[in-house]
Amino acid sequence: MAKAPAEPYPIGTPGTPWGDAERAEWLSRQIHHRSYEQEVLSVIERLRPRFDVEEYGRLAYDQIESDAGSYPLMAIRNRDWREALPVVLVTGGVHGYETSGVHGALQFVDQHAEKYASRVNLLVAPCVSPWAYECINRWNPNAIDPNRSFYADSPAEESAALMRLVAPVRDRALLHIDLHETTDTDETEFRPALAARDGKPFTPGGIPDGFYLVDDSESPQPAFQQAVIEAVERVTHIAPADENGEIIGSPVVARGVIQYPLKKLGLCAGITSAPYKTTTEVYPDSARATSEQCNAAQVAAVCAAIDYALANRK
Repeated sequence: MAKAPAEPYPIGTPGTPWGDAERAEWLSRQIHHRSYEQEVLSVIERLRPRFDVEEYGRLAYDQIESDAGSYPLMAIRNRDWREALPVVLVTGGVHGYETSGVHGALQFVDQHAEKYASRVNLLVAPCVSPWAYECINRWNPNAIDPNRSFYADSPAEESAALMRLVAPVRDRALLHIDLHETTDTDETEFRPALAARDGKPFTPGGIPDGFYLVDDSESPQPAFQQAVIEAVERVTHIAPADENGEIIGSPVVARGVIQYPLKKLGLCAGITSAPYKTTTEVYPDSARATSEQCNAAQVAAVCAAIDYALANRK
């Protein structure tokens, strides 16, 4: 379990929101730890003979950061797309540091997507935030959280590009599942950075040990969420509520499930009119889970979500 930092965040003045200088200092501290091209694009290329692959945008962050690149944003569709079929949207890597969201989405496509192709149109965006994937970060280079930026005139290019991709099928979607992780670094780095950026005090919290889901409080689907929880439990453990009956500060409404107003908060899972929506949250730092289990948990969640949505189509 992560412990909150004892010292103030090293950038900015406590109580004062960041300006351009603080954002530039933050960006100067970011390091590219891994390769989007080698670890993600190469996998997508191997899938190209079996699926339709498209570039739906390009992030020119080499104009901001000298050692950054130009990042193609890639989507995968099943072959023989048919307009009469419902659309299933799978997104991963909205927060690039949440590794199993990216590789779980790719693993789902490789292992399971073809068996659903005759019943749904699959649209998979496995790595929405490639710069953040490389830098193992929550934000983009402008210190913006893409997963709070899914709204009109979004300041996050990652979010705006995905919304453009999804716009033609927004009202035809049956399901959208957005793959995330909750990590120890949420408490040790990203929440303190958020508080510092916004000039607010940092309030320490806790990191749940296990998998959980975020339902849409404006259109909850409890039976759907529990079907996903039951499938994932065969792969990894489910996060318990804390002593306050909460997970990350939100009331647990059912085992392993909390709720957010997805669209109101600008969250990725709120970008369609799908009757079935959920955000997965895997805990990769658990002593009880491996990276392989985390990827498998994401895959299990996607399959269970599709199976339930098809059996209970609205």
